[in-house]
Amino acid sequence: VVFPDAQVKIFLDANPEERARRRAAEIERQGRTVDVGGVAGDLKRRDERDRRRSEAPLVQAPDADLIDTTELSIEQVEERILGLVRARTSNGKAANS
Repeated sequence: VVFPDAQVKIFLDANPEERARRRAAEIERQGRTVDVGGVAGDLKRRDERDRRRSEAPLVQAPDADLIDTTELSIEQVEERILGLVRARTSNGKAANS
């Protein structure tokens, strides 16, 4: 958890196939060739390692909201986050500026 005392906690995730597709596209934008299957395997190994580490493991905090970004655009993710902030904080309108 990055900010354990935050009023709003958000955990972003996407299904493994979409995450691999996004990562492969990012690598291709850098002008490199990539195999999506290889990227998927790399992500799976990294996720497992990150979940098992003793310090700051990659797990959703019990009080964090999960946003599944699999079918969402960046703009849609941003709007969902801002909606949660507005709903949960007294100064949520300031989050939009």
